[in-house]
Amino acid sequence: MQGDPPGRQIDRAIGASLKELRQSRKQSARRLAKQSGISAAMVSRIENGLVSPSIDTLAALAEALEVPIISLFREARTDHTDYTLVRHGEGLRSTRISAGHSHEYVNLALHSRKDLRFQARRVILLRDGGPPPTYVGHGVVFVQAIEGEAVYRYGEARFKLAAGDTISVDAELNHGFEEVLTSEFVFLTVQAERP
Repeated sequence: MQGDPPGRQIDRAIGASLKELRQSRKQSARRLAKQSGISAAMVSRIENGLVSPSIDTLAALAEALEVPIISLFREARTDHTDYTLVRHGEGLRSTRISAGHSHEYVNLALHSRKDLRFQARRVILLRDGGPPPTYVGHGVVFVQAIEGEAVYRYGEARFKLAAGDTISVDAELNHGFEEVLTSEFVFLTVQAERP
């Protein structure tokens, strides 16, 4: 409830998440208790926000439900959240220039939190724009070809991508477009990493 102290609000949020996860799996509180090694009475008290469960208790419940422990905190409120809405044809337009190459891109989303950095861009590569750069980073990169064809390099592997194709890679290995095969190649790229 709104007037509750912060600790009580978190207990209620954990309880609501636990109950929702349990019910979505069509699991009784008694069965969850047996699988987790936590008493049925304790499961009930947690679901009703009446106790502050220990990390060990939360870990046992999360394991029994086959979810990450953070899933039990998903109803907890935060002080703020951000969203980005980019309408068709909008976004922050930028140009990247590197040795012998330049390309245009539009930033569609950028979220920077203490636990995650997320960005999405629409990029246009031109065949006569020079050799595109390759990258090494952290996290995961997702690419979807929108128009045209190009060769994507991932370490020693090469992939020809055409409109509609997607690839996702671990960013810690050398990656990026190596050659543009059509006059223009347009793609969407999304990257998520820990800061």
